[in-house]
Amino acid sequence: MSAREDPSQVPERAVLVLFGVSGDLARRKLLPGLFHLAAAGLLPEDYRLIGTAPPGSGTEAAHFTDYVHEALTHFGRKGAQGAAWQRFSKRLSFVPSEVEDLGTVKAAIDDAVRETGAGSVLLYLAVPPAAFVPLVRALGKAGIGTREARLVIEKPFGRDLASAKRLNQVLHEVFSEEQIYRIDHFLGKEGVQNILALRFANGLFEAAWDRKHVAYVQIDVPETLTIEGRAGFYEANGAFRDMVVTHLFQLLGFVAMEPPRHFDAPSLHARKLEVFRSMRPLDPDRAIFGQYNGYREEKGVAVDSAVETFVALEVQIENARWRGVPFYLRTGKAMAAQTIAVTLGFREPPRDMFEAASAARGGERPNELVLNLADPGSISVPFLAKVPGPVMELAPAALSFSYAASFQTDNDLDAYERLLHDVLLGDQTLFNRADSVERLWRVAAPLLAKAPRPQAYEKGTWGPADADRLVHPYVWHVR
Repeated sequence: MSAREDPSQVPERAVLVLFGVSGDLARRKLLPGLFHLAAAGLLPEDYRLIGTAPPGSGTEAAHFTDYVHEALTHFGRKGAQGAAWQRFSKRLSFVPSEVEDLGTVKAAIDDAVRETGAGSVLLYLAVPPAAFVPLVRALGKAGIGTREARLVIEKPFGRDLASAKRLNQVLHEVFSEEQIYRIDHFLGKEGVQNILALRFANGLFEAAWDRKHVAYVQIDVPETLTIEGRAGFYEANGAFRDMVVTHLFQLLGFVAMEPPRHFDAPSLHARKLEVFRSMRPLDPDRAIFGQYNGYREEKGVAVDSAVETFVALEVQIENARWRGVPFYLRTGKAMAAQTIAVTLGFREPPRDMFEAASAARGGERPNELVLNLADPGSISVPFLAKVPGPVMELAPAALSFSYAASFQTDNDLDAYERLLHDVLLGDQTLFNRADSVERLWRVAAPLLAKAPRPQAYEKGTWGPADADRLVHPYVWHVR
């Protein structure tokens, strides 16, 4: 039974409030995502969507419906038209807000709750990280952080351990941990969730998912885009805070965790936290930072900026399953390709009897399991096979699975849509918790204290050459 045929997947009546509705995230992802959920029948039977932003932000109540229609036209999958748009547009409203006084927002929420009989209020903070603390305190002061509220905040969750603890302290002054949804859109990707299905639903893979069989793991997220006008954010955070301590560490948690008892929030959070607590503090000598040539010419970037746009590093996990297995993580802007890949390199069996046959084909020895997590996703297992003919000659072959070729994906949910739907259902399974966030910043502390100076690299390449030396004697699968 699909989600659209399952009544349990239709959330209870709710009021949705988007703070920062005039921003890029709301226009590109949140508004189109909510419209797609509505068109798919995955929003509540009755709901209200209240957009809010400071006065003068380019969004006004009189033109809010037009603003949303334009966002859906430019960034939605199917545009905004027909009966679906007519129903959606009737649920829209806008109120201006200033952090000093959220009384107008509180009144709008109260009116919407009375009109709909809503049992929950979703508060999405699509605002810069610096605004989290004052806005959360303002929510508490206005009486908006009630037990019926669910708060969604975007990464990064702090800049270091001290700021993460301060943020969590402020959050917990107003909301309980069960009300807080720290969103990481990577965890909403089908391919990322398929890591768990591949491992734990298939004995063939889980039996070999350990240090006895795996020589190394790579988590690789290269991007072809530059910072694309995000100079303010990148100058304040850099690639490590933007990508590694959030997305890549979360992928590592899924890859390395022990089998959870159930696919639910408490079980997955506990298993991920076990992995994070087993991670050694990062060694600055096993990390490479880079900066693409031209970054300092980007508008808003300091002329002498030492901010990294590329990171490659090694992670060691001190537990019985993974001790001695290096996890290599890499991400960067303006690189030669764009993908999200997890690669497990298996230990080589003795092949003395096939040495001559391998040499005939240049010595190829594929021995990896590769999960391509970029939507819609695929899984491949390269291996050596005998070439048809009278002699023993080996050549590379592959077993492959593709979501697009195997399942109907036309109406699937993208990452933000899946996670928004989970918030409405009150499901925290694919979200971050305070204890995990603080542990990861503790792991990162030595590297933040002694960060390597970024090495220059050209756009359209694979970053600094030292990243290849980091993984020697292995090589990056994505290359």
